[in-house]
Amino acid sequence: MLAHSAGEMAGVSKDQHPWWETGVVYQVYPRSFQDSDGDGVGDLAGLERRLDYIAELGVDAIWLSPVFPSPMVDFGYDIADYCGIDPLFGTMEDFDRLIAAAHARGLKLLLDFVPNHSSDQHPWFLESRSSRDNPKRDWYIWRDARIGPDGERLPPNNWVSDFGGSAWEWDEATGQYYLHAMLPQQPDLNWRNAELKAAMLDVLRFWFDRGVDGFRIDVLWHIVKAEGLPDNPPNPHWQPGVNERDRLLQLHSTDQPEAHAISAEIRALADSYGDRLLVGEIVLPNDRLARWHGTAEAPQVHLPFNFCLLENSWNAETVGRLIDEYETSLPAWGWPNWVLGSHDAPRIAARIGEAQARVAMMLLLTLRGTPTLYQGDELAIGTVPIPADKVRDPRELRQPGIGLGRDPSRTPMPWDNSLNAGFTTGEPWLPLNPNWKSRNVAAQNGDPGSMLELTRALLRLRRAEAALGRGEYRSLQCREALLAYERCTADSRLVVALNFGEEATEMPAQAAGGERLLSTLPGSSEQLRGNEGVIWQLRG
Repeated sequence: MLAHSAGEMAGVSKDQHPWWETGVVYQVYPRSFQDSDGDGVGDLAGLERRLDYIAELGVDAIWLSPVFPSPMVDFGYDIADYCGIDPLFGTMEDFDRLIAAAHARGLKLLLDFVPNHSSDQHPWFLESRSSRDNPKRDWYIWRDARIGPDGERLPPNNWVSDFGGSAWEWDEATGQYYLHAMLPQQPDLNWRNAELKAAMLDVLRFWFDRGVDGFRIDVLWHIVKAEGLPDNPPNPHWQPGVNERDRLLQLHSTDQPEAHAISAEIRALADSYGDRLLVGEIVLPNDRLARWHGTAEAPQVHLPFNFCLLENSWNAETVGRLIDEYETSLPAWGWPNWVLGSHDAPRIAARIGEAQARVAMMLLLTLRGTPTLYQGDELAIGTVPIPADKVRDPRELRQPGIGLGRDPSRTPMPWDNSLNAGFTTGEPWLPLNPNWKSRNVAAQNGDPGSMLELTRALLRLRRAEAALGRGEYRSLQCREALLAYERCTADSRLVVALNFGEEATEMPAQAAGGERLLSTLPGSSEQLRGNEGVIWQLRG
C-alpha cells in the first residue's frame, strides 16, 4: 500500500492552498475551438462566446495554446512577436475582453510561453542573421561548420531535430550554422546570453501585468544546451521507422543544470505577482522530472507536466505501478499533476476506445493532483481520418508514415449538428470528426449516458468532496483488470475502483458498505461491470 498526502508547498503554509491544487485546467487549442468570422480558424472572439460552456463544465482555468503573431509554420509555436496577438486570432483588445470575461466567470487564463525558440521571422533573428557582428548575433546559437574527411562542410555536431533531420541549418549569407531543436524556421534562443534572458523575462512581465494567471512553458527542458555543444551519444534501443529524434540520447541538448537556475528565476518572477501558476512541459523520467520542482528554498515550476498516462500501456497493472512510482518520486513540497490528452498526443478515445475513455476520465479526475483536460475529450472524440491532401502538421509532412501526425487531435470542436458542427460558417482548417452530427456538445448535453455529462458529474463531485481535492492517495491491492485506490481526509473516505477489462469483476473489499456516489455506466450491479468505474463513499 502506498499513501501520500499534500506536502507543504514552498512559501505556502499547511493551512493555505493555492487555487491550482484543487483546480482543473482545460486546454483550448484556439485554431479549433470556435471561429467567429468565417475564415475556418478559431479565434479569441469565438472563445469568448464559448466561455459559459467552459465555466459550466466545472473547470477552473483555461490554458490557451499560442495566439501570438506567427508565420504559422508550426501553428503558433514559431513566434514572431512575444507581446502581440496574431490577426488570425483577433486583436489585443479582443484578448483584453477575453481575459476580463474569463475572470468574470471565475476562470483563470494561462498562456503558452515558448522560450526555447522563436520564429525565423522574429525581428531578433532577422537582426541576428544580418551579420556576424550584429549586437543580437549571440541571442541565437551560431557555430562554424565542421570540415569532413573529404573537405565537405558538416554541421557543428550530430544533434537531431525533434522533427527529423539535422538540428542545424546553414546560413549562406553569414557562413555559419544556427541551431534549431524543432523546425529550421524555429531557431533556438541562447539563454546563456544575459540580454536575451532579460528580454524574455520582460515578456512574462508584459503578460502578467495584463492580468494573465500563469503560463504553460513549452519544451522547458530544452532551453539550455551543454557548453561546447558536444555530440549526443547514440541510442542503443532506437529502431529505424520511428521518430528520428530518438536515434540519439539528448544528453547534451536538453535538461542541463543551468536550466534549473533559469526555471527558479522564472518562478521567483511569477511569485512576485502573487498567486500565479507555471506549468512546465518536461518529458523526462520521474527522477529527473522531479528535479524541476526545485527545492523548498528555490522552487521551480509549480507543475512539471506528468505524461506517464499518455506514454504507456493501458492496463490496470501498468497504470497502478506508474501512479505509485510517480507519487513516490515527488519531493515533499511537490504537487502531482495528470494529463490524458493534448494537441500533441493521440486522443484518449482513439487510443483505448470510448468505453475505456470513460474509465480514463474517472481516473484523471479522481487522482491526487491537478488534472489537465484537453478540449473534446469530454465528448470522447475518437479517431479522425485526415486525407493526405488535408494534412497540415509539419512533423507528419517531414516524417510521413511513422505515426507522428498531430492533426487528428487538433480537429475542430463539434458544437451541434448545424453547418460545420457550429464551429465555422467557412471551410474548417482541418476536417471534423466523421461522426460530428451525433457526437457534438448539443447532442450530449443533458444526456445522462453521455461522456459530457459524466465529465460534468465527475467535476461536480471533485469540487464537492474534499477527499478528491486535497485528500491522501492510497493504492489498494490490484488484481487482474482491477485498479482501486482510496482518497481520504480526516473527515471523508472515498474508494475508486476501475475495471480496465471487458469482463465483470468483484468489487474491492474496501468498498463494502459504502454509498455508491457515481458510476461511469448507467444502472448498478453487485459486481464491477466490464469497462466500469465506480466511486463509493465510506462512513465511519
